[in-house]
Amino acid sequence: MLRLAWVLKEFRKEVVLGPLFKLIEAIFELLVPLVMAHIIDVGVAQRDLNTIFSYGALILLFAMGGIASSCVCQVFAARCCQSVGTVLRREVYRKINTFSIREMHHFTSASLINRLTSDVNQVQQAVAMLIRLAVRAPFLVIGSLVMAMMIDRQLALIFLGVMAVITITLLGLMKLSGSRFRAVQQKLDQISHITAETLEGQRVIRAFSCQQKEQQRFDNAADESSRAMERVGRISGLFHPATQIITNFAIVVILYCGAVEVRIGQLSQGSLIALVNYMTQMYLALVVVANLFTLFTRASASARRIDEVLQQPLTMKEKRPTEAVKEEPLLVVKQVSVSYNRKENALSQISLSLGAGQTLGVIGATGSGKSTLALLLMRMMDPDAGQIRFAGRPLDSFSLNEIRDQIRLVPQQAVLFSGTIRENLMWGNPQAQQDQLIRALQIAQAYDFVMALDKGLDSEVSQGGKNFSGGQRQRLCIARALTGHPQILILDDSTSALDYRTEALLRDALRQQTCARATIMISQRASSLRGADQILVLDHGRQVGLGTHHQLLEQCPVYRQIVQSQTGEGSR
Repeated sequence: MLRLAWVLKEFRKEVVLGPLFKLIEAIFELLVPLVMAHIIDVGVAQRDLNTIFSYGALILLFAMGGIASSCVCQVFAARCCQSVGTVLRREVYRKINTFSIREMHHFTSASLINRLTSDVNQVQQAVAMLIRLAVRAPFLVIGSLVMAMMIDRQLALIFLGVMAVITITLLGLMKLSGSRFRAVQQKLDQISHITAETLEGQRVIRAFSCQQKEQQRFDNAADESSRAMERVGRISGLFHPATQIITNFAIVVILYCGAVEVRIGQLSQGSLIALVNYMTQMYLALVVVANLFTLFTRASASARRIDEVLQQPLTMKEKRPTEAVKEEPLLVVKQVSVSYNRKENALSQISLSLGAGQTLGVIGATGSGKSTLALLLMRMMDPDAGQIRFAGRPLDSFSLNEIRDQIRLVPQQAVLFSGTIRENLMWGNPQAQQDQLIRALQIAQAYDFVMALDKGLDSEVSQGGKNFSGGQRQRLCIARALTGHPQILILDDSTSALDYRTEALLRDALRQQTCARATIMISQRASSLRGADQILVLDHGRQVGLGTHHQLLEQCPVYRQIVQSQTGEGSR
């Protein structure tokens, strides 16, 4: 929890005043047994009704004061824990959005979701209990011991012994349960991961009739999570019966020894009852302390997981802007190499240049590094070696916002968000006017089907765009990228769901109507790239060819083999 103590600095008032009011309630609670002792020793023993009623009213006053103090503390605790949760979620979400692809490889999506939800909830509960009980419970334990010593120092030694035994037991249980709580959170990550995969892949699961298999996989993960919780529960569950046995035994000893002292006149009956009440208070407070330690142990594991995200070092750093070289082409890639794991290169020694108005095609087998190149150009990760220059300046001298405004990527998987078509298109340009949206739709060959809808641009988009076909989603994603008028448009196999005619119309529109913009088309289809000004051929991350379609047919065996396998062209 100390890892996230910085969050509480923003809520000093709640953190200070909340426990203070809870401390006032505890003081009232500690005074009640002394008042009861006086009622027994004076009021009951001497049948003094005035004493009984007057001190009874005092107990009622203590109760009302305790309730009022507790309510004020609850308000502070609720306000603080909810605010802490909001701050943590905002900071974690903000940090995730700064991750490059390398950082994202450290965490699964399911794990990040759990850290944003379940782990933050655990920390919220810990903060609430910190304010409500972290001061009150220990104060009651120590206060009960002090009050007992004021009444009878010899019998107070029993309190001291009970406190020592229970504390040792509690520390042992905490040590055993700490690592197990972290294991519980990891099992929850696994369940979330399986659930996300199942929901995302419903069509594939049903197509292969693997519902039973996936059900079994989920059941196994749920059983493992249940067993992990049971192991923690068994350890935590030992504390309550152990402390109850110890406390009840201590009460028996107090009653036996106290009865002897009452008989010889060293202790009054009211004081003996007060000692028993203080022992009960101590027991209840120690149970609360135990629960707090259990909660804080679990919250500590969650805080560590949240802190892992917040402290994850970023591999991408922005450099100071440099003066542009006006003579350079729009995009220059010089001897660029990159790896995901810092061991094996995903791309090696890639070099190319692209001028305004030109089209670059990128082709290669699956896993050859085509999408990695797109990520580098979008600066979603930085190269390990070499340099990328855009508009005459190093790419890393631009802010990320500048890069994303000037270079737009349409990824392989067409992703739309719930809302309307208009709202999705305006992701590309929040200030886009109606005519700009129409223009983007026309270039992307999406105008006809959008306008055929009842509400046109204001038609609803379901989650993930599932109310549109794959080709329609791809065209809408291309239109969204075009609304921002980027200098470079990267289509990462984002026309794979289009028929040949629609794809040809799209290529012509991009070439004719966006002449000031460079286009990079990544595709598995050689026919889609043959009209490009130059084509980059990748093979296992290596650049094996760069030239026009006809040049590559003559000079690049890899490209010739791809073309021959698809169209038969170039066969000899």
